[in-house]
Order: sequence, then structure tokens, then C-alpha cells
Amino acid sequence: MATPGEGAPGRAAPEHPSGDGRLEALDAALRRHRGRPDALLEVLHAAQEIFGFLAEEVLLHVGRSLRLPPSRVYGVATFYNLFRLAPAGEHTCTVCMGTACYVRGAGEILAGVRRAHGVSVGETTADGRITLAVARCVGTCGSAPVVAFDREVGAGQTAEGVLARIRGWAGP
Repeated sequence: MATPGEGAPGRAAPEHPSGDGRLEALDAALRRHRGRPDALLEVLHAAQEIFGFLAEEVLLHVGRSLRLPPSRVYGVATFYNLFRLAPAGEHTCTVCMGTACYVRGAGEILAGVRRAHGVSVGETTADGRITLAVARCVGTCGSAPVVAFDREVGAGQTAEGVLARIRGWAGP
């Protein structure tokens, strides 16, 4: 037997009243977790996968649906660095700031990217091309300092090498 809002087997679920199919996909994820407040992390993961980032409206929708205060939802979304509250750029440069990487120069790499592209950690350049991120540890300490270029991990990086690598991302 179908639960309210799911539609009969073999038939498409009704479209979300807003007309945004992404909200229907999010509502389906909420139904899978039966609106349980303890499913907040899983629902936020689903929401970010669906929308690409967690906009304020999405956080509020999740909070209402799970019967959680906005402060709790926002607190969880900002505590874990894997959640994004703004759209990511076309490319992401992630500098590992774990102890081994930091001791071997990750701070200088990060500072160089910030200066060269006028972007802070967690932000995207004005042209939307590059997002600068940090990771606490990527688990390859023997290769420090490590920088991930999109999803490709580069070992033994230098500030000059990283800037040369992402120069092509910046466009003309």
C-alpha cells in the first residue's frame, strides 16, 4: 500500500506544487527516512546531491519536514566541511591542512592561491571558475603537501606548482 504522497506502484509520483522536480526528489528522500529527525545527516547529503549545495530555502524545508529548528539544521550543515552553502565553481582546489601537509608548506600554498585569485577558503571566484577549499587530512601524509585539483590528488605540491596548475582554470 502506498503511503500518502507516494502514488500507486507503477505510477509517477505527483509533481511538487512548486514545479521544481528537485524538491520532489528531496521530498522522496524525506519520505524514505520517514521524516525522522535523526536522519538529518542523510537528508542533508541527499539534498546536496540533488541541488549541488544547501541553499537557505533547502535548509528551511529540511528543518520543517524533520520538525527541527533552523538553528539545528544550519548548525549541522556548517559543522561538517563536506556540506556547501553556496554553489561550487567549475573547478575546486582543495588544500590539505593536516599536520604533515601544514608542516611541509600547505599554509604557503593556501596563501598563494588566496592572493593570486582573490578568494578565501570556502568561496568561489567572482567568475565562478574556482572554489578554494581545505581538508583537514586526506590520509596521504607521506606525500605531503597534498592538493586535490577537482578530484585528482597531487602529491608533493609547491605554491608555484599549484598556481601553475590552476592558471588554466582561471580563463582569459
